[in-house]
Amino acid sequence: MAIMNRRKWLAAAGTTTVATGASLVLAQDKPANNQRYNFKKLSPRDQIQQRHLPNVELVTQDNQRVHFYTDLVKDKRVVIQFMFTHCKDICPVITHHLVEVQGLLNGRVGRDIFFYSISLSPDEDSPAALKAYAQMHNVGPGWTFLTGKPEDIFLLRKSLGFFYDNPKEDADRNNHSGMLLVGTEPLMRWAMCEGGANPKWIATVIQTEADAPLEGSVDGIRQADPVVKVQTDGMKQATPAAHTHQH
Repeated sequence: MAIMNRRKWLAAAGTTTVATGASLVLAQDKPANNQRYNFKKLSPRDQIQQRHLPNVELVTQDNQRVHFYTDLVKDKRVVIQFMFTHCKDICPVITHHLVEVQGLLNGRVGRDIFFYSISLSPDEDSPAALKAYAQMHNVGPGWTFLTGKPEDIFLLRKSLGFFYDNPKEDADRNNHSGMLLVGTEPLMRWAMCEGGANPKWIATVIQTEADAPLEGSVDGIRQADPVVKVQTDGMKQATPAAHTHQH
């Protein structure tokens, strides 16, 4: 048997490391497939749209066909909720809260802010069922309830971040998030808000996001300005700050 001294061992180990490193570099240089991505020609807004705002076809409670991005979201301030009409737990609570929020926003819903409730059970929630649900909860104008093909709803909620990594957990509709997505699409401003929170707080979050960088307040419920001024080398600069949640 050949004797492996320290010098020979180090030399062998070094050779192995170099060879392995070279193979990794070659593997990384070789694309996984022939598809090439070039996002340099896309604006940040277009990138967000392609990744997170699919233009799937949906159907309103009035049986009108619309496209999610071009008809409902583009150039608008929006509040998006996922729900289903047979939900017995969080959905009625959030819907009730949003009805209160609609009143607190003093006629802005339907004018410059739009509410969208998208069914998690498109096979069960027909336009007629959604319309009856909206009427039962005294929903006002500017708030649209939507259904569509199951595969389109699935793509939409995954793109918007309303899903669980565990498929079994994700398949249980009663596990769905009680969060609201609040967005100003042309400014690429997107935030989450707890749908089960105090309606005055929800209204404040919506108003703050919609009117940023102004500070929002509803009946004394106040959220910190999302843009704060800091002093840097004698120059004032705007720096984004984390949201301050108050209940």
